Amino acid sequence: MQVDKLMQIGEVAERTGLSLRTIRHYEEVGLVVPQSRTQGGFRLYTQLDVDRLNLVKRMKPLGLALENMRDLLAVLDPTPDEPEPDDATARLAELTGIAERRCDELRSQLRHTEELAGMLRSRLRLTRREHERDPA
Repeated sequence: MQVDKLMQIGEVAERTGLSLRTIRHYEEVGLVVPQSRTQGGFRLYTQLDVDRLNLVKRMKPLGLALENMRDLLAVLDPTPDEPEPDDATARLAELTGIAERRCDELRSQLRHTEELAGMLRSRLRLTRREHERDPA
């Protein structure tokens, strides 16, 4: 049986791209709890904890409330302390709808931003051409 390598919070932060403060916050709100602690009180995480943090990180753009994030984690990544809920299928369907609506919103924002960037590029090209013709 292979024993998971235990990592301190700094290594977990490097692997996930999350700040130490964010990781601690996720622990405080019960999204990701470290596997154990050293005698000195340092948090120790496993790869499963890192995977769970990465899942939380992917949920962030959805704008879910912490309660919804906990619900989604209970469905997608149940733990012995949080078994999969009885209404997992219904919750998953509801959260899938939330995710799909958010994706639509983000696509719309991206389209608008791309349009603005295109307009700015065109304006920049015009300005450069005008400047080349009349360097003043």
